Amino acid sequence: MSTRVGMVSLGCPKNQVDAEHMLYDLKKEGYELVSDAALADVVIVNTCGFIESAKQEAIDTILEFCTLKEEGRIKHVIATGCLAERYRDEMKKEIPELDAVVGLGSNGKIAEIIRDLYRTEESVCAYGSKTDLPLEGGRLISTEPFFAYLKIAEGCSNCCTYCAIPAIRGKFRSRKMEDILEEAKWLAEHGVTELVVIAQDTTRYGEDIYGKSMLPELLKKLCEIDGFKWIRTLYSYPERISDEFIDVLATEDKLVKYIDMPIQHCNGDVLKRMNRAGDEAFLLELIQKLRARIPDIVLRTTLIAGFPGETEAQFEELCEFVKNVGFERLGCFAYSPEEGTKAYSMPDQVDEVTRNRRADIIMQEQMLVTERYNQAQLGKTVEIVCEGFDRYAECYFGRGAADAPEIDGKVFFTSEKKVAVGQYVKVELFDTLDYDLLGTVTE
Repeated sequence: MSTRVGMVSLGCPKNQVDAEHMLYDLKKEGYELVSDAALADVVIVNTCGFIESAKQEAIDTILEFCTLKEEGRIKHVIATGCLAERYRDEMKKEIPELDAVVGLGSNGKIAEIIRDLYRTEESVCAYGSKTDLPLEGGRLISTEPFFAYLKIAEGCSNCCTYCAIPAIRGKFRSRKMEDILEEAKWLAEHGVTELVVIAQDTTRYGEDIYGKSMLPELLKKLCEIDGFKWIRTLYSYPERISDEFIDVLATEDKLVKYIDMPIQHCNGDVLKRMNRAGDEAFLLELIQKLRARIPDIVLRTTLIAGFPGETEAQFEELCEFVKNVGFERLGCFAYSPEEGTKAYSMPDQVDEVTRNRRADIIMQEQMLVTERYNQAQLGKTVEIVCEGFDRYAECYFGRGAADAPEIDGKVFFTSEKKVAVGQYVKVELFDTLDYDLLGTVTE
């Protein structure tokens, strides 16, 4: 009987793509993949190590499977991903029950590592160079069959003072355009109709190998591929949103009119301490340009509340900014002090209670913005991709172009005819439910 392997992948879509490469390699090597990791012989926890809450989730998940190992239900537990890469020395020391700790550069050896565990019964710590992280090769898609992530670059060179990603994943490095397009064609041929383009900073794509941002050119070429209905781009830094990028977004029909640009704050002094560009005037000008050029655009952003040195006045400025701009989608996080980052040792640290309070206030303000936006959608008919059927609510659920998968809200809808997962239908919206919308199929 072949060895059963289960994987739990945590964190961002970029980490999920790494997991899909590992799953492909494992299947190719003859391992049996199981969806319920608790029923596996070997469990891989592909961890996130970005902020404190993510680290704690990863540790809790590892310990949960280590308990199953102690009970004899699991043979081996392996940690991969950002937490394993970031805390090379501490992981095995702090969690001795782990059988292997695998850094990002050794992801491509995961099948060999499992074989070694069974052969020697000795624990393994494997760390290759960050640049050895596989960006090409096969993937076993773990999302719904109709959508997939397409990672166009790895690492980050922005060096924001609060962020550990450059230390964990290394400098920004783009994939060759021809390799990306080949993978995209493969995805389209295998039934993917919604493509989500990702990188730590998608707007920086191509600068390192082509000498300039090639994101607009890449998006145009992706739109030429038959099979895709929606193409969405995430993680676009505001200072690199060029007029060319805006024009492509406005004119290409397959590109959903949705832009995700993490601004983190609006106050120029706070942004400077974050090593981020711009200020409130710059952001307002960019937002005005986007909405003028693409009237129906949906703007998504993320903010950090309680960054070191943030005064009450600067926080109030951020609150007013959120109310006045009216981002259609917004997430705010309390600043997380991360060792090894410049912000960690900055003076005037804001206490945890205040950080959390400020983040909660921003999200309360955003709830009002979202309510107004959702109310304005009532009576409209929008195209929705079906993601499934909710047996408790006795209705279907899915997303429109205004909602990114696994991030934004849902549309719950009824239909007189059966709707398949991945099918696109026209839905008339008639009510709201917190961040979600309710509707009924009109065709």
